[in-house]
Formats: sequence, structure tokens, C-alpha cells
Amino acid sequence: MPRQLAIVPAYNEADAIVATVDDLRANAPEFDVLVVDDGSTDDTADRARDAGADVLQLPFNLGIGGAVQAGYMYALDGDYDIAVQVDGDGQHAAEEIHALQAHADRNPGTNMVTGSRFMPCDETTDRFQSSRARRLGIRYFGRMLSTMTRQPVTDPTSGFRLCDRTAIELFARDYPHDYPEVEAILMLHAHRLTRDEVPVAMRERQGGASSIRPWHAALYMIKVTLALGIGLLRERPTVEPGDPAAVSADRGI
Repeated sequence: MPRQLAIVPAYNEADAIVATVDDLRANAPEFDVLVVDDGSTDDTADRARDAGADVLQLPFNLGIGGAVQAGYMYALDGDYDIAVQVDGDGQHAAEEIHALQAHADRNPGTNMVTGSRFMPCDETTDRFQSSRARRLGIRYFGRMLSTMTRQPVTDPTSGFRLCDRTAIELFARDYPHDYPEVEAILMLHAHRLTRDEVPVAMRERQGGASSIRPWHAALYMIKVTLALGIGLLRERPTVEPGDPAAVSADRGI
């Protein structure tokens, strides 16, 4: 049996973290649960631990990118074969992990499968929709990344992602910290790793508040656009199709 880990980055998610951990343990019991407490000032870590999760408690707030990379480093050190990112706010339903896993099983060699809120799915499903401004921003970045990677990207800001061992190795060594969900897609493309999306239903956050405010939207779009442009210029290893993954040569952190 492959070793599987659910990485749950959380910052001040005391109101939602117990339900998130309970959902994972009930509906995806084959996954070990790691909550990465990103320097929370509330009792997120204690509540996650009491709920039965392993907790990696960071000494101060690194931001979502740093917290997620810490989770991948834990997965690499623990010899996990599969890692899935699950937000600590309860938006991601644990039962949807099976859709990501099933797609990966049907398509061997796919390094990352993302749960998309915007792909067509069963019309009877009650799907949570973010604000109109956010949807416009997501559509903008999706089109930009689709052009850059020459592959459709419908939900570039989704943090619901299942990765294989090769992607774990890459993200443990190098993970974007500023705008991680969007930049990680470009990083995979630069390293010639493969990705795909499957439709999933997501819920409204179960507690706490988003760190992104409406008045930040325009500035966020400008910054991410610049980050993607810089990302295209970053030096990457040359990997030819069929060659061993560049991230597999050195297992050190």
C-alpha cells in the first residue's frame, strides 16, 4: 500500500480545524493527517492535535507557501508516495480526494491532479461559488497560465491538489512562497512535470476569515502577473522527456 499524507496548512483556523480533521479521518482514512500550524495566535494546533492529527507547529507565520512547503518536506522525510493539500478552513470535502486519486490511477505518470471548482460536473451538485471579483481574477490567471503552459487551466488558485512522489520531491526543495497556487503550476511546467484537473464541489469556509480582502484584488492581480513573468525567467534544470526527474537526484533538503 502506498503511504499517503494529507497536508493541511492552517493559520488561526481554530473554528474549522476540528471539523476538517474529522472529515479527513472519516472519509479518507487511508491518508495520514498533518496539520501545519503556520504560527497561529489561537489554539489551532491544540485543537488539531486533540482531533487526532499530527501537528507541525511553525515558530512564526511563514505564509501559505512556507507552510505548504514544510508539509512537503515532512512528506519527503516520511517517505510518503502521495500527498494531498487540503485547506484548513473546511472548504475541501475529504470525500472528493477519491476523485483526484481515481484520476491519477487512471492516468499513470500524472504528477499533480487539481480539484477544480469551474469544470463542468453533475448539475445536481450544490457548488459553492466565490465572489464575482474573485471569479474574474481566477479566470484571468487561468487564461494566462493556459497560454503559458499550452494546457487548459480552469482553477489556478485551487489549493486542493494531489501530488505523486516526484512532485513531492520538487515542492519539498522549491515551492513558491508569494502566490503559491498560481506559481506552482508554472513551476511544474518548467520542470516538465504533468498536471491535470478534475471537477469537484467545494464548500463555503467553515470558520475564520479569508486573508484576501476585496480591496486587495487589483493589487493582487498585478503582483501575481509580475510574479508569473519573473517565474518564466527563473533558471530551471533542463530535463528531456524520458530522463529521470531532475528533482530525484538529490533527496536532501
